[in-house]
Amino acid sequence: MCGRFVVADVGSELVGVLRVDVEGDDLPAPSFNIAPTARAAIVLDSAKTDPPTRRLESARWGLVPAWAKDPSIGTRAFNARSEEVEDKPMFRQALIKRRAVVPATAYYEWKTEDGVKTPHFIHPADGSPLLFAGLYEWWKDPAKAEDDPARWMLSFTIMTRDAVGSLGSIHDRMPLFLDADHADAWLDTEADNVGDILDAAIDAAPALADTLEAYAVDRAVGNVRNDSPSLIERLGA
Repeated sequence: MCGRFVVADVGSELVGVLRVDVEGDDLPAPSFNIAPTARAAIVLDSAKTDPPTRRLESARWGLVPAWAKDPSIGTRAFNARSEEVEDKPMFRQALIKRRAVVPATAYYEWKTEDGVKTPHFIHPADGSPLLFAGLYEWWKDPAKAEDDPARWMLSFTIMTRDAVGSLGSIHDRMPLFLDADHADAWLDTEADNVGDILDAAIDAAPALADTLEAYAVDRAVGNVRNDSPSLIERLGA
């Protein structure tokens, strides 16, 4: 699973490789401890323009499908298993029509040894951004007026797959990593071979996982109220 991640930069500093056309005006500030229900920046291609416009937008972590009665369903949909999304009603339509890329600096995962869980900071060795495959949805709040712009909520989930290599020794799941080429294919709103795109991303993720480094950090990251650069300091350094 992926339950916490880090975004130390925002805007073009983070997503230059994705050639974003428009950056939202309400992007969240950098954070060293993004947790489910918090807001983060995601990249999506808007099919309402021709050609599609690639946008960087603020979204709530935890997918809330259009048919949901309220946003609480998102608290258990912050991850989506890549091997199940084609069959689950929660994710199926988003996979077909609403795919996103979630850019990050790094993410945390907890390793359990002798009953003790220790968080690990996992990041690219070269300092480049991480790109997670994601899905997004728009949810309309029935309690808000039709002319209230706040009635629409954008939410997202991060996709995962079986962990491999050294990451597998930390946890049995890892985010579905994307390189720039697979990210472009993932965002393509005109693609009709979604299953092939998903399979290609799943197959390519292990090579990206091999480029990551991990080290133990303080358990302070477990408290969502903690948010500072000290969270990523190597334990015992």
